[in-house]
Amino acid sequence: MAETTLTHSSQLDRPQGWRGIAADWASDQRAFKNVSWGKAMMWIFLLSDTFIFGCFLLSYMTARISTRVPWPNPSEVFALRIGGSEIPLILIAIMTFVLISSSGTMAMAVNFGYRRDRRKTAILMLLTAALGATFVGMQAFEWTKLITEGVRPWGNPWGAAQFGSCFFMITGFHGTHVTIGVIFLIIVARKVWRGDFDTGRPGFFTSRRGRYENVEIMGLYWHFVDLVWVFIFAFFYLW
Repeated sequence: MAETTLTHSSQLDRPQGWRGIAADWASDQRAFKNVSWGKAMMWIFLLSDTFIFGCFLLSYMTARISTRVPWPNPSEVFALRIGGSEIPLILIAIMTFVLISSSGTMAMAVNFGYRRDRRKTAILMLLTAALGATFVGMQAFEWTKLITEGVRPWGNPWGAAQFGSCFFMITGFHGTHVTIGVIFLIIVARKVWRGDFDTGRPGFFTSRRGRYENVEIMGLYWHFVDLVWVFIFAFFYLW
């Protein structure tokens, strides 16, 4: 009887309505009860990064719609001459294929991390890093080609001056994310290969003994980078 009265009293003490909902979500015990701080902080970081990329793409669309000068045709600007003929967007298509493939290898790395298979996890993470580095290398080639052809942040030979600034801002910011991801993939893969997550060896990016959670956190970041590229590909290169 006393326990029932106590439970009923605690329910009455809880805020009701919208205040109750706000109180529940403001409490880390309720909102992040089964989520580690590392994973929660990564989700918060990705949310903030989503706003930044969203602002970049909205700014690009605003500049393109508002300008009176003809916008360069992406199919012509990003074409490559192969075998004597111009093939539109061939390099961008290969870059997209490489980055999407890296998302698959990263997903497999997380899966083997759950199984505590050190060897396969490390190999798949290094393969993901290699695909990411390949993407960055092709992006560097793309930048070099356009700079050689006269594209600058303040102008280009094909039309609207805003094209250059939008291109370097959006692709450069995304390429920086991919480069950082490649570096951290190599770091975490090395720690997996050494068995740091099995022994609980103290150090940078080491979780509790027997847990491969940092592999999953790295996977969240990498999948986000891949997803952002899908939007860049759709809005900047196909529009």
